[in-house]
Amino acid sequence: MTAFKSGDPLTLNRLYGRSSGHKLRNSQQDRLDRLLPQIQVPAEGEITAASLFGEDVPLHFEIGFGSGEHLASRADMLPNHGFIGAEPFLNGVATALGHIRDQHLANVRLWRGDALDVLQRIPDGALTFLYLLHPDPWPKARHAKRRMVNDRPVDLFAAKLKGGGEFRLATDDPTYLSWSLMVMQHHAAQFEWLAERPGDFLELPGGWIETRYGAKSRREGRRPYYLRYRRIRADDQCAGASFRSRAPFSSSSK
Repeated sequence: MTAFKSGDPLTLNRLYGRSSGHKLRNSQQDRLDRLLPQIQVPAEGEITAASLFGEDVPLHFEIGFGSGEHLASRADMLPNHGFIGAEPFLNGVATALGHIRDQHLANVRLWRGDALDVLQRIPDGALTFLYLLHPDPWPKARHAKRRMVNDRPVDLFAAKLKGGGEFRLATDDPTYLSWSLMVMQHHAAQFEWLAERPGDFLELPGGWIETRYGAKSRREGRRPYYLRYRRIRADDQCAGASFRSRAPFSSSSK
């Protein structure tokens, strides 16, 4: 028997981590009871922008939205786009509902549970943006299979993003950064890393809302890293493939 089992989040079919924390305040519980049923993602069936928002608007998806500050800020910034957020942590969902209520956001839908359950029900090529911000790094080697950045989930991300769509990843964990760069390099035929200079993944890109966790990591002396990947269009996969297959910061580019 070995401690290292094959698999990744798509094959393990199990959601790790806590689902709740401290006891909810009455106001938080009230939001869960009253507001969440109005804006929650349906538990079954195909999920489209038209079915959620009544029209075919650009669709964004955030995996693990934490307390929802990024999700709400992006939705407020882009009122003509539709946003889906998935988060298993009950307290985070309750806090996100407060942002949605206070900012009067009609373009957000939430799912309390495993993001992959929802993502697999979205039609291929339907997403304009996909966000994975400060996921659990699972730093032990034997837990690497639990990381959301793994080959099969990344294949799923590629399937659901439209050509030219963007995958945004943030982490303050150097091990997760190295792992993610390695995994994404395996998918160079599907994703183009948008960094052109080393500093591009050290600074918050324009239009990227810092999460509460990201701000906390800065205060505590950790450096967040910001990775942006563009979904390669089918007609671009041949042209320039040799350029995308190498790291953008080779000695020849410095």
